[in-house]
Amino acid sequence: MDPASLQAWCTDGFVILCYFAAIFAIGLYMGRKQDSLESYALGNRSLPWWAILASILASEISAATFFGTPEAGFKTLNFTYAQLCIGTILGRIVVGRLFLKPYYKYNVVSIYEYLQKRFGLHTRRWASMTFLISRVLASGTRLYVAGILLVIACKTIAGAATLSKEDEILLYIGALSVLTIATTIYTALGGLKAVVWTDVLQASILIIAMLTTIGILFFHTGWDTICATVAAPRPDGITTEPWAVFSTGFVDGGLGENIKHIFASDYTLWAAFLGATFITMATHGTDQDMVQRMLAAKNAKTGSKAVILSGIADLPIVAIFLFTGILLYVYYQSNGITWNPNQTQNVFPQFIIDHLPAGVRGLLIAALFATAMGSLSTALNALATTATKDWYQSIFNPKATERQLLKAVRWMTVLFALLLIIVGSVTAWYTVQYGVKGILHIVLGIFGYTYGSLLGVFLLGMLTERRGCDLGNCIAMLYGFLTIAALTNLIPMNDWFGLTMPDIAFPWRVTIGTLATFLVGLCFRTPSRQPSENTHETS
Repeated sequence: MDPASLQAWCTDGFVILCYFAAIFAIGLYMGRKQDSLESYALGNRSLPWWAILASILASEISAATFFGTPEAGFKTLNFTYAQLCIGTILGRIVVGRLFLKPYYKYNVVSIYEYLQKRFGLHTRRWASMTFLISRVLASGTRLYVAGILLVIACKTIAGAATLSKEDEILLYIGALSVLTIATTIYTALGGLKAVVWTDVLQASILIIAMLTTIGILFFHTGWDTICATVAAPRPDGITTEPWAVFSTGFVDGGLGENIKHIFASDYTLWAAFLGATFITMATHGTDQDMVQRMLAAKNAKTGSKAVILSGIADLPIVAIFLFTGILLYVYYQSNGITWNPNQTQNVFPQFIIDHLPAGVRGLLIAALFATAMGSLSTALNALATTATKDWYQSIFNPKATERQLLKAVRWMTVLFALLLIIVGSVTAWYTVQYGVKGILHIVLGIFGYTYGSLLGVFLLGMLTERRGCDLGNCIAMLYGFLTIAALTNLIPMNDWFGLTMPDIAFPWRVTIGTLATFLVGLCFRTPSRQPSENTHETS
């Protein structure tokens, strides 16, 4: 490497070191004076709404989002992906108005405690285990995505266009291990307060980095070039609707053909109003990962304010990522840079490494760390809290002291960090060996298979007073999972039963799974010895 390049990378390294120093300082500072599980997991319910809002945003934007949303803009040259924000706002209004009140009323630490109070112990454990498995698989897989930029950077620094599969796998494992270990340290020490306040810093870095990127791309292209390039036919033959914001999903054909196309399409107004609403209700209302920070507010009203406003804030953030992707396409076209149409997920990371100036490149790498560590710290904290409250205290040590619970939740954080490294490493190995198709599609979409079941049973508890019981809920949740598994051919219906299933796009999976679970659960009555309380009562 020539001296100029070495100096540039040293500048980037300094920016990244400053980021890590700030993160660890916050973690160490917030780790003081924690004397109970509630102070560790919920920050003594004393966090301001704006910090919770920033934390929600930071935890939503994983490394997959950091690369995937610009990729969507690069491929479509429009903002149709952003219409899903309609559902994210509607879903968060439901979460704020319906879900948080019973959580605060029963003073839960793990939200699955609510299910025990409403239905029974088995429903709680079934839902808790569903969350734990889903979150480990999804968060572990996303660790692999975070390693993409670091592997590209290492290739550039080493001057190697390609690496052997063995070396590439080792690079991925090393990168995701470093990220996980660093995140585990400040999460285990500082608890939710450290997670939230580092998320505030990480969200700030992310927004500054993306706006800087847009400024650089705009400076090197210009509005006239942008308009002309977007309007021209694409060299890769992909048909797009430039600058479109909404898509109805309608096609030439009859009613049946249009319905099939709508359910098979990812980004339509129908998916925005219905599919995205159910997804958001599931991710922000039944996932300990998201709900835990809302429970750190002093009351349900403050938590509701944070989650609803975070939905509104999502819209400009998604637009920024999509616009970055559109500008990347224009930059690549106007500079004659070619790309592999089968690997468009690498367009943004390759631009960061090859085309950004020193310092700014370090800022973008720090922003990637911020997205990866923000979502990872949230996952670790939620996994550890759920495992400690729902399993360790409930089964193994019902009389545990606060000191024992605090020790247990920290060790659980370390345990789940190891599990995430294992899942991320297996994903990296599989992807490098066999390509990106297959395991990524299944594991990154795991929420589509399981979160409908979770949402269905929570809605059963909140919308009815005498419906649902332990046995019925377990049957209903299993039925919801099997329904989606069959519709998406995770269960090979054609090979086993000769049935051809319709294409179901990801926004609809949680909706269908929720309805299937809810309707089956309605068939079972709550036993009289477990009277349901009115969960709509204001706390």
